[in-house]
Amino acid sequence: MSSSSTPAPARFLIGSDLDRTLIYSPRALALDMADEQAPRLLTVEVHHGKPLSFMTERCAELLVELISAAEFVPVTTRTRAQYQRVHLPGPVPGWAPRYAICANGGQLLVDGVTDEDWNAQIKATLAQNCAPLDEIVHHLALDADPEWTLKRRVAEDLFAYLVVEREMLPPGWVAELTGWADERGYTVSLQGRKIYLVPQPLTKSAALAEVERRTGASTVLTAGDSLLDAELLLAADAGYRPGHGELADSGWVGPGVTALEQVGVAAGEEIVRLLLARVRVRTAVG
Repeated sequence: MSSSSTPAPARFLIGSDLDRTLIYSPRALALDMADEQAPRLLTVEVHHGKPLSFMTERCAELLVELISAAEFVPVTTRTRAQYQRVHLPGPVPGWAPRYAICANGGQLLVDGVTDEDWNAQIKATLAQNCAPLDEIVHHLALDADPEWTLKRRVAEDLFAYLVVEREMLPPGWVAELTGWADERGYTVSLQGRKIYLVPQPLTKSAALAEVERRTGASTVLTAGDSLLDAELLLAADAGYRPGHGELADSGWVGPGVTALEQVGVAAGEEIVRLLLARVRVRTAVG
């Protein structure tokens, strides 16, 4: 639970997506330079004893400076267990964010502890506005061919997702699924090898707005790469998206959103550089 003392209001609140925005799997690194020119990488996640996610060392250095100057909040579609495998660099050994948003906004962690009231509020909203999750799971069991479906998962009793062989997806299948899901109040998002079906009221932006309320932040900056990040980017004073991902592939832009040309792990470093520059400028003038 949070400390009994009241912290000073945060002037800057930074809400950043993790996967393919800030941290990158080996598949997503996009190191297209000669091997001897590749940047040094820092491992930030280990799974089953193997390194799984990375950022450049320079990105880590910039992130430590950013964390020291602003309230930094990871905002992820990962479950709490998946998020807890990630260890971001911080200003002191063992540092962890005061707030973290998991399950696409369905879980709010405060000092590492789940805010049960927030989760209950979200579940009540979903029950009133969306088809039951069981209906979604049943449809996927019938409609997703085992030939190209590697895994079926339910995350935190809030949404469902598939892990697929993307190259084997039938033409038009995702579009058909999107139409079916929309009629039931769900959004479909294809990210790498994962297809998410997420209730439309379950948003990262709503959870970040709650953190904004609690911290009293005056400026909100965000970053993300997928369809599920669009609201997060639009809800901020300024947002940043990399040159890869669902939003970049569709050419999506929005007011106040900077679209980077960089892709892969280099984009993650550039995003942190731009966020830090924004904080530095505002701090210097005010």
